[in-house]
Amino acid sequence: MKRIIAAASLAALSAAAAGAETIGVSMQSFDNNFQTLLREGLQKRASELDGVTLQIEDAQTDVAKQLNQVNNFIASGVDAMVVTLADTSAAPGISAAAELAGVPLVYLNLEPANIASLPATQAYVGSRETESGKLGAEAACDLLKAKNKQGNAQAYILMGDLAHEAARERSASVRDTLAAGDCKDVAIADEQPAAWQRTNAMDLTTNWITSGRPIDVIFANNDEMAIGAIQALKAAGTQMDEVIVVGIDATQDGLAAMQAGELDVTVFQNAAGQAASALDTALALARDEPVEQQVMVPFELVTPQNMASFAGRN
Repeated sequence: MKRIIAAASLAALSAAAAGAETIGVSMQSFDNNFQTLLREGLQKRASELDGVTLQIEDAQTDVAKQLNQVNNFIASGVDAMVVTLADTSAAPGISAAAELAGVPLVYLNLEPANIASLPATQAYVGSRETESGKLGAEAACDLLKAKNKQGNAQAYILMGDLAHEAARERSASVRDTLAAGDCKDVAIADEQPAAWQRTNAMDLTTNWITSGRPIDVIFANNDEMAIGAIQALKAAGTQMDEVIVVGIDATQDGLAAMQAGELDVTVFQNAAGQAASALDTALALARDEPVEQQVMVPFELVTPQNMASFAGRN
């Protein structure tokens, strides 16, 4: 995994931090399960470095609130900023404010809309979202073929927040992967945004169930929504071996659902790795050290056969 993109070694990072540096962090939402993992990863990495202090704020998915937090960080004289975007289209305005003030900025996890034109003092650390959809769709196709259902299956997609490139790319890669392979005849019966939330996904899945249409596969853009779908299916009396459920993130709740035989596939997104790389990148930029502007931490397929090796990694 490509983690440390600064030229400095960990020892050098720790030594340089002795002068005390403050990093302002604006998180998309404290209520989001994966964002919590990222926040914990940032805090863990900061605890390993002498003299590094984090100021962490919750944007509560509010673009105006997040921009205000960024401006407050700038006014308070932070050495650098890390931002998980409330809305990826808001990135140009945040980038402009940071560049004008001369404060280095690292976008974490959610790809900014201006990814192709980031200033030299800004970077993005995340994962290539299309990989996650592709891995999940390929695994689901294999399961459908094992049931000899790849020719007439009905699939549904629970999308994340459509303000996030991750939701759009994960969903598109599911569609593209199915269309290009042995499961090209699988029909996408419906796809709806559930904003990454378990309860929203449960409500949407309940609507699909009550419509009376067959459900063979549910692709969820994250584990939280996959669990919501599972809860709706179980409440309706569905036998879980009748429906393939696919998630993304391999959270502890997701792995528990897999252990229970309810979640068939998930895709590990390395929150700890992303967070550590983002903080190291922010510190390197603050010290005028060379960095790579785009760092992609790979996704990994998780199935019941290998799930034990992912326990505790996030």
